[in-house]
Amino acid sequence: MSSNKHNLIVPKTALIGRATSITPSLPHAVNGTILNDEKPNNCSEIILGMGCFWGAERLFWNQPGVYSTAVGYSGGFTPNPTYEEVCSGKTGHSEVVRIVYDPLIISLEQILTLFWESHNPTQGMQQGNDIGTQYRSVIYTTTPDQLTYAQHSKQCYQQSLEQQQLESPITTEIEPTGTFYFAEDYHQQYLSKNPNGYCGLGGTGVCFIPL
Repeated sequence: MSSNKHNLIVPKTALIGRATSITPSLPHAVNGTILNDEKPNNCSEIILGMGCFWGAERLFWNQPGVYSTAVGYSGGFTPNPTYEEVCSGKTGHSEVVRIVYDPLIISLEQILTLFWESHNPTQGMQQGNDIGTQYRSVIYTTTPDQLTYAQHSKQCYQQSLEQQQLESPITTEIEPTGTFYFAEDYHQQYLSKNPNGYCGLGGTGVCFIPL
């Protein structure tokens, strides 16, 4: 197993990328929303990575109060990367889901409960059999309040894991968001277009209990 699968690169070794952005050309395949950088004034946004982004996106588009979802790349250095570049481990990006939601219908606590319970946040640079830095667990926040609550929720879930004798430390990266780059059209709502496609989601079996 090559070491570059588990080690994040540094900026000077990142792929150069490109100036032209990848913008989805079709509306959301499930709810019809336009996939762009805009969001309604009543909505909030958070970016989550929990392994392969196909199953993660489906998890959230099914939730009441989620206005829209999109898959993409974030947390790295290469501007406007392609999927193949991200999979090379030479961009620093993680596969992520951008979630636009109405906080009056679905709370941040509910979203992060789904996040913590639906993957294993202790696995470092992999998720299940998917190995590589692009599969790391991440929370990229868009407000100071989100950042504070995300950090608190990590402490809560670590305590829950330890109570169940699962003492591996959580490796989830929690940071204010940088640039979100949309993934290619064929990745958007992949499991709606390919219902029998691969879904790598799998949690620890431990419930998230806010303290």
